[in-house]
Amino acid sequence: MSSVHEIWYGDKPGDRTARALLTPASWLYETIMRVRDSRYAKGDAVHPSAVPVLSLGNITVGGTGKTPVAAWAAAKLRELGGHPAIVMRGYGDDEPLVHARLNPDVPVIVDADRVRGAERARAAGADCAILDDGFQHRRIARVADWVLVAAERWRDDLRLLPAGPLREPLSALGRADVIAVTRKSASLADADAIAARLSLQFPRVKVAVCHLALDALVNALTGERRPLSWLADKRIVAAAAVGEPDAFFAQLRASGARVEERPFRDHHAFEGVDARALSEAANGRDGVVCTLKDAVKLAPLWTPAAAPLWYVSQIAVVERGESVLDDGLEAVLAARQAATSTAG
Repeated sequence: MSSVHEIWYGDKPGDRTARALLTPASWLYETIMRVRDSRYAKGDAVHPSAVPVLSLGNITVGGTGKTPVAAWAAAKLRELGGHPAIVMRGYGDDEPLVHARLNPDVPVIVDADRVRGAERARAAGADCAILDDGFQHRRIARVADWVLVAAERWRDDLRLLPAGPLREPLSALGRADVIAVTRKSASLADADAIAARLSLQFPRVKVAVCHLALDALVNALTGERRPLSWLADKRIVAAAAVGEPDAFFAQLRASGARVEERPFRDHHAFEGVDARALSEAANGRDGVVCTLKDAVKLAPLWTPAAAPLWYVSQIAVVERGESVLDDGLEAVLAARQAATSTAG
């Protein structure tokens, strides 16, 4: 039986048949989305924000690199004199913990009501906010709207849920300010090609390309750091409970590691049995390597005497369109005075 990702992206006859059978449900989903969007198109359903907002989001289900891009944007806003907060719904304990680890000086506000979350951000001392996963959350006004597209999974013929991974019709990209094509294991040439096609399709929307590069290895228990080059020819167990684990495994292999893959469902709540299974699998190997998102959950379960538990986080490296992203950040900062006047 085909997995969800095989149905969405596969080219086998069974995958194509499954997509065809699910297409009527996608038509119904599209109708619902268009009715919802008509409310926001009038503007009367949009609420002002207590602080200027930069929204980061997806148009597809799955990981596109929102967390490292949000961390990059938060750091840049601080460099430019801003006091940002991260406002998110929080689908599990991992995401807020990861944001806190990447930018310990940036408040992380978890609230399903993003309008209230922005108010809490202001109360915490923030003068602007980054809305994590906010493209579909149109209830709150935003200064800039960045949509991330993963090069590894992008196809021009993607379908709406449930026949495909699209959360909204592809035409929704037209309301974004920036489309950022992110790449992990994909080549820069592939990312550039996707960016060029999207730029032609949505000429009003600016386009950027970001590499989600692996940072140094960090021992999740001791904090010891080793360069990524240490992975060369190492035999490791790679664990990932993220949206696109295959891209993470490919990055580790590109660093020279010999990888035994252990993928888990996105946001998997690790338990002791998982930690024991991973440490046992690493016997005779050079350790377990996971993402930071996984490490914040696995580390409390890890036995110090077991094989080392390493994590690598991803850092956003802007390869194309940095001025486009800078313009968005400047617009958010420039909007602070207006927000202060309105609040007063």
